[in-house]
Amino acid sequence: MSECFLCPRRCGIDRSVKAGYCGCKDKIRISKYMLHFGEEPCISGKNGSGAVFFSGCNLKCAFCQNYPISHDLKGEEISLSRLRDIFFELKEKGAHNINLVTATHFADKIAEVLSVCKKELGIPVVYNCGGYENVETLKMLEGLVDIYLPDLKFYSSEMSGKYSCAADYFDFAFPALKEMLRQQPEAKFHGNIMKKGVIVRHLVLPKGYHDSILLMEKLASLDIRPLVSIMRQYTPCYDAVRFKEINRKLTTFEYEKVTDRCAELGLEGFMQEKGCDNLDMTPDF
Repeated sequence: MSECFLCPRRCGIDRSVKAGYCGCKDKIRISKYMLHFGEEPCISGKNGSGAVFFSGCNLKCAFCQNYPISHDLKGEEISLSRLRDIFFELKEKGAHNINLVTATHFADKIAEVLSVCKKELGIPVVYNCGGYENVETLKMLEGLVDIYLPDLKFYSSEMSGKYSCAADYFDFAFPALKEMLRQQPEAKFHGNIMKKGVIVRHLVLPKGYHDSILLMEKLASLDIRPLVSIMRQYTPCYDAVRFKEINRKLTTFEYEKVTDRCAELGLEGFMQEKGCDNLDMTPDF
């Protein structure tokens, strides 16, 4: 790859020479790998999800809870063989799955690793992303990813431009979701642990529940409906202080307006309990 077009930014930079919009060159960079217990119950299970946190990101969310790695690029470069070894280390520790967190800008390298070791690995692979994806890149992962766990952050281009520097966010995120559902149309479980399927996450923002409801209505219009995970964990951090309207925690009223609409639409999935609006479940990077 001499020019990078992996994500919708399509910055066309030769990442062997300089970093792309994501902040990373072409060598895989990770911040942390661990058994993670803060995902949805069917992902974390009893043993934990084998999370690999990649440095960098193709979004620039002002409220990012993982900003030390997404914005500040904390982490270290590793080889493809080391990434493979990490997958197997996590499996040995009992991980229910391998959870690739914010891996979009390394999708080609990850596909290369998984194409060699996926069968031997023998546990599901989770693609945990911000939703801002190219369909062509997702097709590269077909047959290698078992569970897609995308965020669906915004419907409004004004909001996505203001808070994530991506006014075209929904224009890419919704077709990307359709591709994920094409690849994994049916949620499959072994006991309480998910083996295949799609879970769409959505973080409700302060003063953002009207936009959230529009997103839920779009999900309900799909021929194949994903499971949804409505998150109430928003807490102002990183650069959110610049925006008065999101420089506060979410109210119960705002959160329940969204979950009530999900129920009316017949969407199924997960809710979060009150009191999770903190950074307790964010790993120490």
